[in-house]
Amino acid sequence: MDQGSVPMFSDFENDGEMWTGDGPRKCSRRITFAEAYQTPPSVHVSISMWDTGADRNQRADISAESISTTGFDLVFRTWGDSRVARIRADWLAIGALHDDDTWDVE
Repeated sequence: MDQGSVPMFSDFENDGEMWTGDGPRKCSRRITFAEAYQTPPSVHVSISMWDTGADRNQRADISAESISTTGFDLVFRTWGDSRVARIRADWLAIGALHDDDTWDVE
């Protein structure tokens, strides 16, 4: 098992696209596991801090994409006129790790 917490962006500080933009927007962060898994693990992601503008609709989608044995892409999306100042995301990966007692018998 591996887990972490990632500040995705803080766009209100510099008038970034998530805070000032319109339409489809996306932020992606590559997450590298502390140790490689035997096969791609199951990955759960969630928003742990959500700071949005109160005068607009709040639209959000967060997902784990391109999951491999060594990591995944943590992806946040918004659209329309949503104003997202900051997002922090938490993740949890569960899978089988390599073990010295695991033998490759052919």
